[in-house]
Amino acid sequence: MTALTLSTAAAAGLRADAIVIGVAKGTGSSGPVVAPGAEAVDKGYDGRLAGVLETLGASGAEGEVTKLPAPAGFKAPVVVAVGLGSQPEKGSGYDAEALRRAAGVAARALAGSKKAAFALPLADAADAGAVAEGVLLGAYSFDAYKDTSGTGPKNGKNAANGKNGKAPLAEAALLGTKPRDKAYRAALERATAVAEELNRARDLVNTPPNDLNPEAFAAVAQAVAKEHGIKVQVLDEKALAKGGYGGILGVGGGSASGPRLVKLSYTSSKAKKHLAFVGKGITYDSGGISLKPAGHNETMKCDMSGAAAVFAAVVAAARLGLEVNVTGWLALAENMPSGSATRPGDVLRMYSGKTVEVLNTDAEGRLVLADALWAASQEKPDAIVDVATLTGAMVLALGNRTFGIMANDDAFRAAVHEAAEEVGEPAWPMPLPEHLRKGMDSATADIANMGERMGGGLVAGLFLKEFVGEGITWAHLDIAGPAFNEGGPFGYTPKGGTGSGVRTLVRLAELTAAGELG
Repeated sequence: MTALTLSTAAAAGLRADAIVIGVAKGTGSSGPVVAPGAEAVDKGYDGRLAGVLETLGASGAEGEVTKLPAPAGFKAPVVVAVGLGSQPEKGSGYDAEALRRAAGVAARALAGSKKAAFALPLADAADAGAVAEGVLLGAYSFDAYKDTSGTGPKNGKNAANGKNGKAPLAEAALLGTKPRDKAYRAALERATAVAEELNRARDLVNTPPNDLNPEAFAAVAQAVAKEHGIKVQVLDEKALAKGGYGGILGVGGGSASGPRLVKLSYTSSKAKKHLAFVGKGITYDSGGISLKPAGHNETMKCDMSGAAAVFAAVVAAARLGLEVNVTGWLALAENMPSGSATRPGDVLRMYSGKTVEVLNTDAEGRLVLADALWAASQEKPDAIVDVATLTGAMVLALGNRTFGIMANDDAFRAAVHEAAEEVGEPAWPMPLPEHLRKGMDSATADIANMGERMGGGLVAGLFLKEFVGEGITWAHLDIAGPAFNEGGPFGYTPKGGTGSGVRTLVRLAELTAAGELG
């Protein structure tokens, strides 16, 4: 993990491999504009830095990186100009997400460097926190299964960047900050805790399913929980059978790796509210008997992204010492076809007592979530939020970078959406049309796990709603699109597991602790 420091040092005298500055798009036909924070660097170019950058083809567009030799007298040899996008309106600063993305792009571009100084525009401690978070997320690299020595077996996790053979940026100094200021120190500590746990979630998502089955995931949760004083309970196959968790058992029945339900409990002596987070944790999804076609199962190790997000959020809440009780439920199973697998047409008796006719074994996420939602409901939390890579329909609706939000309370749905947008996670509120419920009527059971094909993401949400305790506020995040990035990296988002949902959950916990939610 990249080391972060707050610094008051002058850019010219700081020993580093590079100085990172921000560049914005000029208005109209004007060229790029050097952003605040880079005044000393611009002075080194005799005030002509914007012109030099324009000559080199820089425009200030978001994600753009331009490297040029540092001016005479600077101890750092290179200046890295990163695009911030459009200039903010006069009198206002750059928004946190623009800073976060720019820092992430720069950190990734500086792989292999020992130290970089970030001279991006910082108006306050919150901006410093956004840059810090961007650096840590952008520098992320997963290389546990690569030969980093170049001569033999793997040599350490995340030791080098697999694409270019370079280690992640080792240290980032944030210039223009106040190292002794309590707000700046708190912002840095928050960014570090959230980013480290989000990167842990990314590691879990990226780990191949032959190494991360339900038992292995549960073991990781137990070890980390112990480290951070979080109470943990793991239900194995016998305990699940004794408790009547028919949904989790039904989904996991076809695998040689048995299912698990993991409960993580973070408690604060000053808490006045209790949040429950529920995560879908299908460590590999073949589709079961309703087998996925070729081309649709190669990335299905990511089907536990919701559980990874919940796990990371609970640990982050504990590390931050938030004054709210947070319980995380990880519904872990591997969905495989075999002689013991659930068949289309089977009926499962869920933990709630309801029966479900399974029409499609590839609609398995809602089954494990249903049991976990009902378990969470028994504790009567103030609100429940579940997170899941649930439906391809949501990807068709919102694309690969935006997750959908459904809820049984309009105000809560709006609050979750606002929290997601605040932390830079694109999301969109979705409805739960009651007329779609009829499509899940079953002649055999209380409900079927499939309904109308059109609006499939909403149908899945309606199914989950059936397993939320009466009177409990609930929201459902379908992160099927943004959970796993199959394209190239962008901003602070890497290729592979993204950690989608983590920051939204943490923000909801912070708002609840502050008495600003519910």
